[in-house]
Amino acid sequence: MTEYDRAENSSDISMDGDRPATGVGRYRLLADWGVIAEDKLREANDSAVARGLALETVLTRDYHVPRHALLKALSELYRCPYVEYDERLPIPPELISGLDGDRLSLSRWFPIIKDGDTAVIAVNDPCDRAVLSEIKEFIGAKKYEIRVALEDDIQWFIRDFLHTKPGYLIGTERTGLAFWRNTMAHWRTRLACYRNDLARARTNLAFLRWGLGTVALSDALMRAQKFHVPVYLYWGMMLTGFSLVIFGLFGYTKIRRARMSPPGQQTLVEVTSAVLNFLENYHFIENTGTVVHTKQTMLARLGDFLAGHCTILYPLPASRERTQLARERNVLAGQRTVAACYRTIYARARTGLAFIRTGVSFLGLALGLISYFGFSLLTIFDLMLIVGGVLFVVDGALWYLPVRKEQAETPRCPVPT
Repeated sequence: MTEYDRAENSSDISMDGDRPATGVGRYRLLADWGVIAEDKLREANDSAVARGLALETVLTRDYHVPRHALLKALSELYRCPYVEYDERLPIPPELISGLDGDRLSLSRWFPIIKDGDTAVIAVNDPCDRAVLSEIKEFIGAKKYEIRVALEDDIQWFIRDFLHTKPGYLIGTERTGLAFWRNTMAHWRTRLACYRNDLARARTNLAFLRWGLGTVALSDALMRAQKFHVPVYLYWGMMLTGFSLVIFGLFGYTKIRRARMSPPGQQTLVEVTSAVLNFLENYHFIENTGTVVHTKQTMLARLGDFLAGHCTILYPLPASRERTQLARERNVLAGQRTVAACYRTIYARARTGLAFIRTGVSFLGLALGLISYFGFSLLTIFDLMLIVGGVLFVVDGALWYLPVRKEQAETPRCPVPT
């Protein structure tokens, strides 16, 4: 284990800084630990001065010094713990209310936690007496705890938490919004898998149709006896048809056992409803002025509800736009989730109708063969076609009827302009 690895954060620093360090001196420990050569450190400092950048920025971007190494060096230098930017921090609104972001950006400090009478402050230079006096002036607390932070992290805190009304913290919102987008994406993936299985079911149905059609063709040719062809060829066709039927039936039954019921359709409705509830504080859904006619099914109502209030906002300052766009992405994700559910419903309905159509076709074919050729020993194959046709119709109805109500109330998708 190197000396750098053994470096530990020590106790809190007081509000009376007495060891100011600037430039190379702040990160000399990096050279002692072997993270970067001292000549490279001085070279980076000269580059930072010439370009008007913070030394830590040049070290991370151009010299690939790890951020945690910089933080450990600062923590050792100032003898206080370090803190990194985290948009999930529950910063109390009263702690940042009335603060001037431009002032904090110049002074490079930001309040992050209020623990009873103690305020925890992220500071880039804990030994800057002017900064410590400024903290005392603007943050009313009996005790203060200083945490050293990189300048970039402090700027992120300012941009994400201060450029919005207290109580509507941008970073926290984006994390929650991202969580719901991931949840809806998970369900859309499951629906896509379900639609793939429905496509496989229709593929197996094609084998069933092909097989039964071959059986019907060989049956008709044997009974017509208009072609001087050896009988074993007809029976070969019959055997081929039955083989195709067995192959298609085997593949179809595996899918049918697993996919006869949609995967958590009610859960999809609940997830989408929860997202709408989460968003209504941001998009003012109840004040859109859009008149939506109430439909019977929950999914249809959600689809119409989403289409009525999807808007893109362009807030000032620009740092808030990321959060507004994140809210917009959630609305669009909600629309895609509802649309994915309807695509799955239509795929299921299409599968059911394909089975019904196939069943009716074979019923008509079998009855036509019996009517034309009459009854004979080969009528057993006609009866098999009739039984197969009835089963196709019944099974297709089981696929189609449960989604008929939802299908009838599909919301109209708005066309983007």
